Amino acid sequence: MEFKQGDWIRIEKKGAVFEGQVMPSMEEYITIKMKSGYNAGFSMNSVQITLLESKEKNANRSIKGCEECKKTREKLPWPEKKLHKVAILSTGGTIASKIDYRTGAVTSQFTADDILAAIPELREIADFKGKVISSILSENMNSESWQNLAHVVVEEIHTGADGVIITHGTDTMMYTAAALSFMIETPVPIVLVGSQRSADRPSSDNSMNAICAALVAISDIAEVSVVMHGTTSDDFCEIHRGTKVRKMHSSRRDAFKSINSLPIGVVDYNTREIKTFIDYTKRGEKPLKFKPGMEPKCALVKFIPGADPAVLNFYIENGYKGLVLEGTGLGHVSTTWIPLIRKATYAKIPVVITSQCLSGRICDRVYDTGYDMIKAGAIEGEDTLPETSLVKLMWVLGQTNDFDKVVSMLREDISGEITESTQK
Repeated sequence: MEFKQGDWIRIEKKGAVFEGQVMPSMEEYITIKMKSGYNAGFSMNSVQITLLESKEKNANRSIKGCEECKKTREKLPWPEKKLHKVAILSTGGTIASKIDYRTGAVTSQFTADDILAAIPELREIADFKGKVISSILSENMNSESWQNLAHVVVEEIHTGADGVIITHGTDTMMYTAAALSFMIETPVPIVLVGSQRSADRPSSDNSMNAICAALVAISDIAEVSVVMHGTTSDDFCEIHRGTKVRKMHSSRRDAFKSINSLPIGVVDYNTREIKTFIDYTKRGEKPLKFKPGMEPKCALVKFIPGADPAVLNFYIENGYKGLVLEGTGLGHVSTTWIPLIRKATYAKIPVVITSQCLSGRICDRVYDTGYDMIKAGAIEGEDTLPETSLVKLMWVLGQTNDFDKVVSMLREDISGEITESTQK
């Protein structure tokens, strides 16, 4: 018997019983989503399968459920007291995902209104309005996406938003956070938030992350920040500066960490209180400034032992405008790469040096190779993360074509990406 996506079935295997919806499956295998929210896959040849409910009946049940959700959403009370106005801008990602009962899979088609309906506690924190900017996987973001998003953020602030929340896929969230940090000098909080686990899973972090992000959005932290779980427990979220944050784990709920800096602070999920650790720009301290412009033809190149320096030739000869090199330790590459660094800088292509170590800072004045790299025109990235260095380079080249000005701006701390003293 063939089973369709969306059918509700029972699977028996060696005395164990599993029930769930049929999901897209590979040939000779069947995958179901169980009530627990987890998926399970089985070989068709090793199990006994019973159809409990067809796709059509299951879909009807889901539609009725969606109608009930809509009624519930319409009944949600708006608070009578005056609250901060916060814009929720949805770009997709796991936090903006929900189960598609037609297939049993998770789809990124969750609007801001859906988020408010799913997490009604948000209504107690601020007066929200939502807008869907995109519904894409974060790996499909690019410099054009960042600029489009930045324009919308600035427009929301111009029209009275006291804070902005951006829901975003976690895989490239640090790139977007860095891009917004350089493009926008903000008088109000701009908070990026995501989720490592989708809403259909019992261990989802979407609700707590969203609530903590909302609390930061109404706070006096007028910077671009990333708010995500601080531990694997539901105790607090960390507030990371947009130019100092990195995703450090593929699946843990506390995947995001501040690198070469303490977090700006933490949000206690139970008390709803914010505690800060470092200096930050306060609400209203600076006027809104917007400097869009990103040069997409920049590359981040990772050095590995024995790597052919001709890789740099590819970028030089194919019209790339800037390069960031991820060197070893204090920021070194093989001596065979130095002539190509010199070739690039002679061609007015800036070359920024960062470290694969992530923690710590560049210092190319300890060994001969480092001195030779600097003589060849390489620019030390200090303690800036490689990804942030790339985004900064793209932004700087979007502001000016003057090579000397580009070099000067790359050495300047523009948005907290360079710290005077690296945190241990």
